Amino acid sequence: MTETDSARLLIIGPPGAGKGTQASRIAERYDVPAISTGDIFRANIKGGTELGKQVQQIIESGELVPDSLTNEIVADRLAQEDAARGFLLDGYPRTVDQVHALDGMLDGRSLDAVILLEADTDAVVARLMKRAELEGRADDTEEVIRHRQEVYAEQTAPLVELFSKRGILVSVDGLGTVEEVADRISDGLDAKLGLGTEVGANAKAGR
Repeated sequence: MTETDSARLLIIGPPGAGKGTQASRIAERYDVPAISTGDIFRANIKGGTELGKQVQQIIESGELVPDSLTNEIVADRLAQEDAARGFLLDGYPRTVDQVHALDGMLDGRSLDAVILLEADTDAVVARLMKRAELEGRADDTEEVIRHRQEVYAEQTAPLVELFSKRGILVSVDGLGTVEEVADRISDGLDAKLGLGTEVGANAKAGR
């Protein structure tokens, strides 16, 4: 990508679809910071910051972090210098209201592309159950894992519809090897962002 290019990206997908793995690759390929709200929350909790204390108290009470606080955190992060030429969001926005809040942060501009990692539910459940077994997560039963998949589907459906209407959705099959999925994402993003074959090939080679 050239110095004047920007890539304002978002990755969404069900738990276990490999979002984290692909997010780091996408961020490196397009030379933008990967911004995960979950990572920001965890870093602040670990660091004992005022924000961390607020978030920890909310989470421990079993509540969701309110939009107002999450929006404030994201706005602060996007205002930092390294995000001026673009970014890859992971974990935000999760609701239509948050999408509109993000639009405001971007001065009315839209995201350039939204990567939707699609994966067969049974395949993802099997993957997560195997991971739970290997990591000794006794609480991660099939019932719990399937419920998380259902919650994700319910929460994400309105976002998928909204981004599809905006013409910025890039749907990618999330099953396969890490390299296979990465190549599908690269091809889909290059087409959506209007990158020429030479630029895309150079970016892919430097991945």
